[in-house]
Amino acid sequence: MELGFCNFTNPIRRKERMEELKWYVMYTASRSEKKVAERLTENGVEVYLPMVEELRQWSDRKKKVQKALFNGYLFVKTRRNQLWECLQVPGAVKFVHFSGTHATVRDEVLDMIRRIVETGVAIETDGSDIAPGEKVNVIGGPLQNMTGEVIEKGNKDYFMIRIPGIYQNILISMPRKFLEVAV
Repeated sequence: MELGFCNFTNPIRRKERMEELKWYVMYTASRSEKKVAERLTENGVEVYLPMVEELRQWSDRKKKVQKALFNGYLFVKTRRNQLWECLQVPGAVKFVHFSGTHATVRDEVLDMIRRIVETGVAIETDGSDIAPGEKVNVIGGPLQNMTGEVIEKGNKDYFMIRIPGIYQNILISMPRKFLEVAV
């Protein structure tokens, strides 16, 4: 007679293992984005910290420095049940949440941010609440085929991409000739 082994597993544990990885938005202590990202990476957590180069002026010299694109924010790819573990890293403050739900960002949005940062175009971020403008497609230049909004800020036109979940916008100075109204 053959004995069969039954593997009884806790259905809650099985659900936790099956829960998919998502990109969550972490808020860090001031100027701690790089250290938190390094520590999380050392712990085996996938992290995305978009960095941009900025020219800083001191009294005696100018220097190019790397800074976080979104001050105080980084993106962590993990499961919801592992968020607490990520917060145990020194410098991690909290995960951003709205209406009781943790903010997540789709892969496509992070891919768009990566593409923008890699092009080296001059960008700045803006966390102000900007009324939606005209939807546009980029028809030329390094950001061709992207879609966003046009806003006017001062005397300049910008192409704006909203980053859902953290109320941040990426503003890119873009010549009007590269923009067409989306249909």
